[in-house]
Amino acid sequence: MFSYPTIRTTFLFVAIAIIALAFSDIAITSINPWRDLGRFFLGVVTPDFFSTEGLATAILRTVAFAFTGVALGSVCGFLLALVYRWRIVRLFSAFIRAIHELFWALIFLQFFGFHPLTGVLAIAIPYSGIFAKVYSEILDEADPEPRALLPMGTSAISMFLYARVPDVWDRIRTYTSYRLECGMRSSAILGFVGLPTIGFYLESSFSQGQYSEAGALLILFYVLIATIPLWVKPKLLPVYVIGAPFFLGEGLPIVWGNVARFFTEDIVPSPIRNNEGFGELGVWFSDLMLTEALPGIWNTVVLTQIALVFTGLLALLAFPLISTHFGGPARRTSGHIFLVIARSTPEYILAYILLQLWGPSMLPAVVALALHNGGIIGHLIGRQSNTIKLRADAGTGLNRYGYELVPRIYSSFLAFLFYRWEIIMRETAILGILGVATLGFYIDSSIQNIQFDRAMVLILITAMLNIGIDSLSRLIRRRLALQTMPTC
Repeated sequence: MFSYPTIRTTFLFVAIAIIALAFSDIAITSINPWRDLGRFFLGVVTPDFFSTEGLATAILRTVAFAFTGVALGSVCGFLLALVYRWRIVRLFSAFIRAIHELFWALIFLQFFGFHPLTGVLAIAIPYSGIFAKVYSEILDEADPEPRALLPMGTSAISMFLYARVPDVWDRIRTYTSYRLECGMRSSAILGFVGLPTIGFYLESSFSQGQYSEAGALLILFYVLIATIPLWVKPKLLPVYVIGAPFFLGEGLPIVWGNVARFFTEDIVPSPIRNNEGFGELGVWFSDLMLTEALPGIWNTVVLTQIALVFTGLLALLAFPLISTHFGGPARRTSGHIFLVIARSTPEYILAYILLQLWGPSMLPAVVALALHNGGIIGHLIGRQSNTIKLRADAGTGLNRYGYELVPRIYSSFLAFLFYRWEIIMRETAILGILGVATLGFYIDSSIQNIQFDRAMVLILITAMLNIGIDSLSRLIRRRLALQTMPTC
């Protein structure tokens, strides 16, 4: 049954979301949204797979960036996990994973340009922080008994390789393969900043109103994600990882002088760079906080809290679609298809599509965040509901749903929801690049105006905000005794 703390926490977050709605910009501003939505769906059901030149190359490079970035991130993350008990390592890992891949890409574009290294590092760096956290948790849960059975005098390295790693290897492999799916989504959206992945062609098709081309790209992306278990086999992984860097394409040569100038001049606050003194630095920082940082933080938090509650609502409505306790095989198959599409489409792509159809406001962002994250949580708790053995008096329909299943999966539901809270905030910030006035909007504006010093301060604020939400989420989960598993 529901515990009093979970009920109180639920009502608190719902109340916060309702208050946030009063301060939000929720509207449909396009002249004829239903016509545009109809044209989009017509394009999806009449895809044109032959109109986009270089489509095969875009798919290949999407896969190549994902494999290279995730492989590099997993290796670095594993090394960090070995020393994760050090506070400095935990803080470093939390910081690098708090900055979204697109923000990393925007930073590296300033000195690497459209070089493959930009995309690889944009994925590898935040994934290193994620892998470090998850791998360390997995290693900490290793069974201590095998280590006790080793002979006296066994070295620490041998003990680690022969006693700890084999015990947790299956979990490490499962999570890494799962993270590869996330890497595919990250790789796709890098196209929105100019890298030659699927997102680049998708943005081009939408901007030109070529919905059949866009539909073909989306379908191919869903097929790519859905078939990962078929073509990503353990024996082939070394081939993929070794071969992927050769399919990243070529960029202009890196000018290392630009790299040095970026770190020694471009990101240095302009009052210091121009020798204007600390007084002017205070004025510069105050202006940045009042005109950009605080409005960005406010809109980011407002949008995050609304999206969080709608994510939870959608997840609770969606999990019966794949639960064996409701409907027949046909309904569950259609439910699986809906949830696969919802969770496979990155929030950024969903928000971009909806912004083209509905016009600029917070509504497309809320719907995109709720669909993607609600699809993930709905899938997870739907699978969990299939393991529940119903009582004899469970009833049917709404009675079974409201009195039997929801109370029994509610703790897990809250755990997944609070785990994704920080992830939703990361995505909320980055959606500002599309025009929603979150922190990403001001970061992108500063970069467009070649004010990298202001952009870096705003990125640091974004990271601190994400770290704060992550810490608050862990505190709430601990207070409510919620157990979670990592989700992308």
